[in-house]
Amino acid sequence: MAREFRLPDIGEGLTEAEIVRWLVAEGEEVAADQPIVEVETDKAVVEIPSPYAGVVLSHGGAEGDVIAVGDVLVTIGEPGDAPEPLTTPSEEAVVREPEPIVGTLSEEAEVLTSPSEEPGSLPASLQALPLVRKLARDHGIDLDSVVGTGPGGRITRADVEAVISQTAGPEPAPTFTSVEQAPSRAEPEDAGAEPIEEPVVVSDEPDEPAVSLPRSDERRHMTRLRRTIAANMARSWAEIPHVTTFDDADATRLLGVRKALGDRHGMKIPIEALIIKAVLPAIDEFPEFNAELDGDDLILHSARDVGIAVDTNDGLMVAVVRDAGSRSVLELAREIRRLGDGARDRALTPAELTGQTFTVSNIGAVGGGHGTPIVPPGTTAILSVGAARLKPVVYDDDLAIAPVMPLSLSYDHRVIDGAVGRRFMALVLENIEEPALFLAV
Repeated sequence: MAREFRLPDIGEGLTEAEIVRWLVAEGEEVAADQPIVEVETDKAVVEIPSPYAGVVLSHGGAEGDVIAVGDVLVTIGEPGDAPEPLTTPSEEAVVREPEPIVGTLSEEAEVLTSPSEEPGSLPASLQALPLVRKLARDHGIDLDSVVGTGPGGRITRADVEAVISQTAGPEPAPTFTSVEQAPSRAEPEDAGAEPIEEPVVVSDEPDEPAVSLPRSDERRHMTRLRRTIAANMARSWAEIPHVTTFDDADATRLLGVRKALGDRHGMKIPIEALIIKAVLPAIDEFPEFNAELDGDDLILHSARDVGIAVDTNDGLMVAVVRDAGSRSVLELAREIRRLGDGARDRALTPAELTGQTFTVSNIGAVGGGHGTPIVPPGTTAILSVGAARLKPVVYDDDLAIAPVMPLSLSYDHRVIDGAVGRRFMALVLENIEEPALFLAV
């Protein structure tokens, strides 16, 4: 007997996911709990296991398709079973007994569907997911003219993108430098009437050539991860009044400690491990930097879950070091390396990519100096660390050369005043320049 397995909510309020790769092809056997498909959520690529053993009769979508939670992901049955037509909750709601629209008085009230309509003959607007419909709207494409290649004739994103690539963009609308240049909307002249001479309008502005996109331009659809990053950044910038304070730290002793630990234990110590240890005492002293603003309340987190920004081929990701305060430098080093590798391989779980209470961004890893980091939503502060470079410094009126590390601290000015921000930075600076202050605790 064929059984449908629908896309489950795998956490973090998932509403839809994109099919990345099918691990079991149609017609192949699958065991219970065997990974059957990889799907991409807003932040992670997750393997979903099969709940049943049997034969994969049909996939609920092609690689690249976006399906909603509750839609059929895969149909599994016995050898020889025929797959049943796929249905989605939205289609089931549409294909029902006709109901009159509320407010109609006529017995011939308009209905949502007619009894003769089959799932395959639904209007095109009901055979496409919301993201696909939005893509079509943005490009002025009538879905009724698009042939769906998805299950049950559903229109996929690839179908709409194919139409976009085949359709030339509309010509730009004419522009006028004055009202008199606009075409007249007057009624047709009476027969035999003398023609009215329109006044000639001379513009002082030079003529501009028509604007057209170069043929070498490329329209690139953003990945799900890139769209998530964009949405989070826009939300943060719109909601949080940012203030950024800058400083420079003499990293001579910090880099010396890093090398000594690496030589002793035969491993490379990520600079983030030492920066986190330097930041933790400042968080203890100023808990508003490890907090979340919730309406009129400030939630001071007891956990020290520090996010680390990881540069990946797919975009910037923030992996979370849980309970950083209870870990030694070596434990932090191992965890940071594990999270970094997992983020670059898109192998981390959603739980490992969300819920940080403070963030450290090492832009020095890509040669950066000072910056203006954006505070992640749900937190109040982020520290950016640049690359340490040899620069002249002055000690007791003597000139010396030392590795100088740029620091940039952004924070939510709604809950943190400038003076508090400087005190926090001063404590971090003191710890970086003398690691014994935080390594001894």
